Amino acid sequence: MKRPSGNKYTAIGVMSGTSLDGLDIAAVDFFETNGKWDFKPGATETIEYEPIWKNRLKNAPSISGEKLIQLHADFGSFIGKEVNRFLKNHPVKPMLIASHGHTIFHQPENNFTFQAGCGHAIAAETNVLTIADFRSGDVALGGQGAPLVPVGDRLLFADYENCLNLGGFANISFERHNQRIAFDVCPANLILNWFAAQKGLAFDDEGKLGRKGKIKTDLLEQLNALPFYRLLPPKSLGREWLENEFLPVVIQSHHSFDDKLRTVYEHIAIQIANSFGASGKILVTGGGALNSFFVERIKKHTTSTIEIPDKQIINYKEALLFAFLGVLRLRNEINCLASVTGAKRDSSAGVIFQP
Repeated sequence: MKRPSGNKYTAIGVMSGTSLDGLDIAAVDFFETNGKWDFKPGATETIEYEPIWKNRLKNAPSISGEKLIQLHADFGSFIGKEVNRFLKNHPVKPMLIASHGHTIFHQPENNFTFQAGCGHAIAAETNVLTIADFRSGDVALGGQGAPLVPVGDRLLFADYENCLNLGGFANISFERHNQRIAFDVCPANLILNWFAAQKGLAFDDEGKLGRKGKIKTDLLEQLNALPFYRLLPPKSLGREWLENEFLPVVIQSHHSFDDKLRTVYEHIAIQIANSFGASGKILVTGGGALNSFFVERIKKHTTSTIEIPDKQIINYKEALLFAFLGVLRLRNEINCLASVTGAKRDSSAGVIFQP
């Protein structure tokens, strides 16, 4: 494949997180000079899911194979149409679209992972080269297929000792002995949103619900004792683990709603603080960075400096980094690190779909 001329790459990153907050679209310019990378964010948007899409994606794990294939195609077309609308509203001419899709299944221990959102459909709708299915190749190589953004943390956010993302799950990325280490830490917005939904809310705004309760030591000890936390990296989490391992402990607890939620906040903060690779500056992004109580509890358990960037980086860092993964894939360069995922080797992940 012919490499684009020059050292500037304009890419669109598309991300749908496990929290079902919406479809993030980010236009980014990347600049490469003698192996050094820089970037300039452009237009960004989040498309909130209509109830029909939220329900289809939420219920996808339990539908038939035929309906799942239909969903895969339909969601790809939906992404393509939304990118087209985005491109009409903003003066961007991308070389590529890099789409994460929406994770339906993630079971690397069973050698599979699946993100809905057909790359063929996106490319056909937009007439732009599309890169998708970033995780399957690494899983086939024996890796976790996650996290994938640490190569971007290393090359674009090297000023920080730790990069913490507070999405559906919390994940961390840092350098140790000249290797990038990264892993999923614990549930984050996914479990907090589960609590909020019981009060008819989409999320716990600024942690107002979480502040009400008291920490219950017995529940905290049960959660901290979950086997996942004793595993060494590489390791990753999915919806299945939350439903089968974490939620039963919470549901079976006899404590009040307020006390359960307060205890879960403390549990998350403790696990995150325990995960930091070194003291220093910690970049915190993802929707959880906007939750003041959440950030307050993390600060309570660490002496490191927590840095909250501007809202564009908070909300769109993952979409931005998937755009970067797409650029590296286009250049046939490593974008998936075996030191992170546990795969047999580093790889250039993602499937290229021609328009």
